[in-house]
Amino acid sequence: MNITSKKENKAYAIKIVAEENGNILGGAYLYIMFNDLHTKPFGFLENVFVKEEYRGGGIGSKLVEAVIEEAKKQGCYKIIGTSRNTNSKVHDFYKKLNFKDYGKEYRIDLI
Repeated sequence: MNITSKKENKAYAIKIVAEENGNILGGAYLYIMFNDLHTKPFGFLENVFVKEEYRGGGIGSKLVEAVIEEAKKQGCYKIIGTSRNTNSKVHDFYKKLNFKDYGKEYRIDLI
């Protein structure tokens, strides 16, 4: 048996930012990913961040809502958002935005 690898360009990133008067308040990344099991791509939500002095004002929610709208425009059939098991604030944040707890994530740290 041979196992081979081939680089495929089946993903791209879209950066979403919240800014006011040229000042970046926060941002998020939406990665659009394709695989051979589905005809439509899925979105991967990553690095949602709001500067500390602007937290609690709904900016994070607006960023994720913008990510959801962009994912719809890109034809995604789902969005995945992850967090650590112990980060209940992020879990509550996702649930507030209609994300569902849908399983576990496993990883290997390579560095």
